[in-house]
Amino acid sequence: MRTVFVFPTVERAETVASLDRHLPQHRHPWTLDGNLYIDTDDEQTGRLFSDWDPEDVAVIEAAIGHRPTWAVRIDISGRIDGTAEVHQMIALLLEQGGVATDDYTSRPWTLHEILSGAAIDGLRFFDFRGHRERDGEHRRS
Repeated sequence: MRTVFVFPTVERAETVASLDRHLPQHRHPWTLDGNLYIDTDDEQTGRLFSDWDPEDVAVIEAAIGHRPTWAVRIDISGRIDGTAEVHQMIALLLEQGGVATDDYTSRPWTLHEILSGAAIDGLRFFDFRGHRERDGEHRRS
C-alpha cells in the first residue's frame, strides 16, 4: 500500500460530512472503487505522527501554521496506478485549502501544485514511478 496524508483547513466534521456525501455507502473506512481506503486519524485516539520523523512534522506545522490535530489518511492499493483517484480525492479534500503529503517526497503539497503537475526536485506529487526510477539510478551510481 502507498499512503497519502491530507491536512485540510476545514474542520474535521466538515471533512467527514463531505466524504459521507461523496462516498455515502463506504464509511470507516470510506472506499473509492475498492482501491482507495480513506479514513481520519489523530494523535489522541489514532496513530497520526506516531512513526513520523520530528522534522517531517515540523514541515507540516510550518506549512499550515500550527500542529494539526487530525488528518485524512488515504491508502492506495498496489493493484492500480491510483494517480487519477488520488488527485480526485485531493481535489475534494483540499478544495478550501490545506496540504497533502505522500510517501515519495518530504514536503507538503498544495492543491494547486498537485493539479498543475508541478515538479519539485524532479518529482511530482504521488510520483511513485519517478521515485522508483530515481532510486534505481542511485543504486547504480
